[in-house]
Amino acid sequence: MSETRPSRVSACLHERGRPAWAAATTHPMVREIAAGTLPHGTFRRYFEQNVLYLGDYARAIGLIIGKAPDLAAADVLSRFLRQIVGAEIPANLAFLERLGGSPAGDEAADCMLPATYAYTRHLLYISAQGTCAEGLTAVLPCQWSYGELAGPLMASLPADPVYADWISMFGGTGYAGLVEETTGLLDRLGDPHDAVVMQRLSWIFDTSTRYEVQFWDMAYGEEPAG
Repeated sequence: MSETRPSRVSACLHERGRPAWAAATTHPMVREIAAGTLPHGTFRRYFEQNVLYLGDYARAIGLIIGKAPDLAAADVLSRFLRQIVGAEIPANLAFLERLGGSPAGDEAADCMLPATYAYTRHLLYISAQGTCAEGLTAVLPCQWSYGELAGPLMASLPADPVYADWISMFGGTGYAGLVEETTGLLDRLGDPHDAVVMQRLSWIFDTSTRYEVQFWDMAYGEEPAG
């Protein structure tokens, strides 16, 4: 009997990359956030790197918008970009301030730790050199995994308001709806039955997902500052 394969590109990528995906969405740091037990110093270090990461993440999405095949695709990608620039970056800066950190601007790009630098170079390269589908595949694991890890946590938010607010940013229906639109766009742009295309997209998706794990490791593994 032949194996039944997912009929959508996004579902196929999710299924093929399941081990790395699980490592990202159930990382020990994520579990401590859910429990409200993560030291604030560790979470502050995460935001110090994430504000730098998100700047280049936004630039990568901007490159992808320029390759949109039609206005409907450009609309989805533009709202994706607006979510990052208009909501997530300001929220990350606010979290950093709540945790006693000093928000860093673009001039602090040389303060990126190796995992942040490698991940953002991957995103910018694929978004600049690849197709619209390839660029979208590169940036999706970040957006999609955060929605997937936060959704179940909404039923029992931690008492610490910093962690509760962070979870709520990704666990709402509005965020889930945007993820549905971006994954739906990838499904429209790609053919899950094209073996050559799927091999390329799988490599891009899995590489981004592995970088998601490395980003959590980076923030979680060092001694908290202060």
